[in-house]
Amino acid sequence: MSTRFLAIFALILACASVPARAQDVAAPFDGDLQRLAEILGGLHYLRGICGSNEGNKWRNEMQALIDAETPSGERRTRMIAGFNRGYNGFQQTYRSCTPAATVAIRRYIEEGSKISRDLTARYAN
Repeated sequence: MSTRFLAIFALILACASVPARAQDVAAPFDGDLQRLAEILGGLHYLRGICGSNEGNKWRNEMQALIDAETPSGERRTRMIAGFNRGYNGFQQTYRSCTPAATVAIRRYIEEGSKISRDLTARYAN
């Protein structure tokens, strides 16, 4: 599973190479970053209830994404809100690990990897 997340790290590195913005201007890839943040929030919750013993791995991935992108103002707020939306959405639905939760984890990992690969291919220098 660690090879799937190499794409996430590549995205983080790609975002780090984007020059800082003087204003709170939306980047063309903000929608994808918000979706990725939502996926990371969902994984943070679901992997926790499914006994993965990963601790804060997915929260730390989100923090690394924010650190690499360094959004300010409304962009930062939207990214954090996406993470929280992903976490809270599954928290309201699942109280324990179920087969459906396991499927959601798999699909989120696949979708997050795809977003990371696509963003890296499009915006990496």
